Amino acid sequence: MGKRILLAGVLGGIAMFIWGSIAHMALPLGYTGLREIPNETAVLGAMQSTMGQTSGLYIFPALGAGPNPTAAKRNAAMKDYEPKLAANPSGLLIYHPPGAKGITGSKLGLEFLTELVEILLAVFLLAQTRLVSYASRVGFVVLVGIIAAIATNIPYWNWYGFPGNYTAAYMTTQIVGYLTAGLVAAAVLKNREPLGFSATAR
Repeated sequence: MGKRILLAGVLGGIAMFIWGSIAHMALPLGYTGLREIPNETAVLGAMQSTMGQTSGLYIFPALGAGPNPTAAKRNAAMKDYEPKLAANPSGLLIYHPPGAKGITGSKLGLEFLTELVEILLAVFLLAQTRLVSYASRVGFVVLVGIIAAIATNIPYWNWYGFPGNYTAAYMTTQIVGYLTAGLVAAAVLKNREPLGFSATAR
């Protein structure tokens, strides 16, 4: 049974990775919600001259509490933050100095490993259940995917203002990825006995 769970997870992870590649390279889902910066040359020059070689995730306008602020300083700065937001543009900026690389083998490898771990965990949870029908097993994996998609995407949309169409497209990509993996994993795990708590509860 352990080998079947591992096989189901590996094949499901491969299926999810293939779907993700299609979604980002052949479909518009990977680019939905992204825009190009107008007058990019001037903006890029200003960023390089200001931030130089310091990669990071920047929030603007700055909170103004200083580096490593105490809770009291942060709370005091928050009181003055609403007027800043009203008077200035706001957002998040991920900045990398010149020399960053795009799609590389190591990045693709890490993406595959991430998705493989996700599906292995989902399949492990599925193996604890008493779900019998193929549809119910697929539905279980899809439900795990919906939880995963909600966990980060909705808070990013709510708190940081990620575009709604970007959020919807990314959630769709994730959920369909889990559906693809679930179709494969559920087929591999047919006619199996539950493990763990479910098995000992009989």
